[in-house]
Amino acid sequence: MSLFKRGKTWWISFTTPSGERVRCSAATEDKTQAQEFHDKLKAESWRVVKLGDKPKRTWDEAAYKWLMETQDKKTHHDDVAKINWLQQFFRGKYLDELTRDVIAGIGELKRKETSPATANRLLALIRSILRRAALDWEWIDKPPVIKLYREAKRRVRYLSATQASILIQELPQHLGDMVTFSLATGLRRSNVTKLEWSQVDMQRNVAWIHGDQAKAGKPIHVTLNATAIAVLTRQIGKHPRSVFSYKGKPITQVNTKAWYKALKRAGIEDFRWHDLRHTWASWLTQNGVPLNVIQEMGAWESAEMVRRYAHLAPEQFAQHARVLDGVLNVTNLAQSK
Repeated sequence: MSLFKRGKTWWISFTTPSGERVRCSAATEDKTQAQEFHDKLKAESWRVVKLGDKPKRTWDEAAYKWLMETQDKKTHHDDVAKINWLQQFFRGKYLDELTRDVIAGIGELKRKETSPATANRLLALIRSILRRAALDWEWIDKPPVIKLYREAKRRVRYLSATQASILIQELPQHLGDMVTFSLATGLRRSNVTKLEWSQVDMQRNVAWIHGDQAKAGKPIHVTLNATAIAVLTRQIGKHPRSVFSYKGKPITQVNTKAWYKALKRAGIEDFRWHDLRHTWASWLTQNGVPLNVIQEMGAWESAEMVRRYAHLAPEQFAQHARVLDGVLNVTNLAQSK
């Protein structure tokens, strides 16, 4: 039987001229598409055996191999979702059919329905898969050139101390505590919601985020200030494992109705939970903390990520710029003699 079903999905089964048994998923519920894929694979196997052609690989094979080899990636589930979306265009296509123009067309479709940044993430995945197919697996001679869209620089959104105070007052206690802790530490949302007591040492005023929990994959040392310690003290005894809980259960979601209603009552617009981290960094910058120190505290891998806060510290830079006044005064004195 050349085609058969497993659940709703069609599968392919045939024997090549060399006697090799081929059995694989057609990755579709459409019988016509499955038949086309079957015929393509069977014709290709005949050319390989009878004419000595190099086996031609399909996008389906490459995508599957990529997912198997990258299961430890933090973005693995995102890759699965992107590849599922791409299947409507790439299913059954040979890798050498995925030309620069074909891929650019897919990128344009994605850009029209989402944004340049989202389209770029999709194009970057395609590029990574095809590069590995060429350089590691040697399935194709060279990958096509894939150009990304220009992305607009995001503005830094942060709260004033007054706005933050109003927001915390408008939130229920459990969310208000999490906001206060985020503003005191600069930790990302997932690092706050998943924080456990085993990661906190209140005697030494430190906490730590394990490498597998951090965005950059490296452990993060967190120095707990008095505000953070006060928040943690209020959580003692509420849950045996998780630091932040509500009614005896660990808090996993923060973008709740209570969060959005509090923002509305506080008169705060266009503000995400992640902007609490921007607020933390902005406050540090405005109060004279050097950017390289903020980079270390915030566990940013790239200094570029921290430079977006530079414009918030004009006085800090003015202080350094004034060093040259003394040098130039000496020069002017020398010239006037």
